[in-house]
Amino acid sequence: MAVSRGGPHGGGGPAGPGSAGPVATGRERRAGRGWQDSVREYARDVRGRVRDGERGPLLVIAGLIVIWIVFQGLDDKFLSPRNLSNLSVDIVGTGLVAVGIVFVLLIKEIDLSVGSVSGLAGAAFAVLNVNQGVPEWLAVIVAVAAGTAVGAFHGFFHAWLGVPAFVVTLAGLLIWNGLTLYLLGASGTINIDEEGLVASLTSRHFGNDLAAYAVAALGTGGYFLAARRRRNRHRATGMPYRPGGEIWMRTGLLAVVAFAGAHTLNRFQGLPLALLIFLVVLVVSDYVLRRTRYGRRVYALGGGVEAARRAGIGVERVRIAMFMVSGTLAAFGGLFVASGLTSASPTTARAAGSGMLLINAIAAAVIGGTSLFGGRGSPWSVLLGVVVIQSIASGMGLLGVQDAVQFMITGGVLLAAVAADALSRRAQARRGRP
Repeated sequence: MAVSRGGPHGGGGPAGPGSAGPVATGRERRAGRGWQDSVREYARDVRGRVRDGERGPLLVIAGLIVIWIVFQGLDDKFLSPRNLSNLSVDIVGTGLVAVGIVFVLLIKEIDLSVGSVSGLAGAAFAVLNVNQGVPEWLAVIVAVAAGTAVGAFHGFFHAWLGVPAFVVTLAGLLIWNGLTLYLLGASGTINIDEEGLVASLTSRHFGNDLAAYAVAALGTGGYFLAARRRRNRHRATGMPYRPGGEIWMRTGLLAVVAFAGAHTLNRFQGLPLALLIFLVVLVVSDYVLRRTRYGRRVYALGGGVEAARRAGIGVERVRIAMFMVSGTLAAFGGLFVASGLTSASPTTARAAGSGMLLINAIAAAVIGGTSLFGGRGSPWSVLLGVVVIQSIASGMGLLGVQDAVQFMITGGVLLAAVAADALSRRAQARRGRP
């Protein structure tokens, strides 16, 4: 059984005479019990966290299930393998942009230029490859590098010159959208090669059933090993640790979802390349933020600028790096958007710069659980958030709902997520929690 030995998660040290001893946390009480007790205790802990104002993925998952049930009841094609496979591809462009947004939100800032940067990357690729004859691989590198440079530009003005990020990126939204229209102005719409490298990002599927099942097995096994390693490390240092029964339960639930998803994808065309790339980006991003010293600096900066400075963190460098990550992933996501459309045009550039791509990317990050107030969130939160957003769009598309209604519903969902985040912080503040 785990024993707390003080610290922020502990019980405060040895008990004195007449003392009842340190108070065990929920996870400590679950350690050493059977799996039935672990399940009941875990359920009580979840209810307690919700009551205390903590947001978690379970609430988002519950909302997603309701959305799927409603749309399936209205149109039985919604949960068909074909529609779910298309959904898994459609989330990637917005999802990649949203992952970049998470990095910026974690340091308590905002990037309003990501839509324009994604449109600029798609236009730059099309102009270089189609009009100038530059090889696709080189045009891709230049387009993504342009996004990185734009992020560094924003970060410099914000971190070193002190211009608020809202103003810098709002100006960037206009500047890069204008540059995109300038690049496309002479020729208008540019169609990219439907058999080329960029087009294959969203059109290619791994038809062999083993590919999808292998990814499901790898993800489930990776989660189990990581959870066991974390448990053993915490146990060795006397920190509260997750009991083995709960780890097995979580792994089992993940396995059910992963293999059910793999089976569904295999019933259509197999594992999409776009989805595989998106999952790899999520894994790498999560590792950088949670398992590296640099990631801990990002969270520390989101917790407080002055405290981060006193801890020896180069605040300006971290800020610039986060905007560079945001610009890079926005450009990468723009290539997936261009891939799905197999073209770059002034119309799509305007829509990306000031329309739904920007809104959906921010909404996906916030709905998934990333706080607008900084210091809380992870790249994995984007996966849930973007699935919610795209499920709404897909369902309303099947029902033929007009765009105006879609805008209102998406805005309402975003407002509800931000309100929940604000209420969560207020509830935790009343209980004396950061």
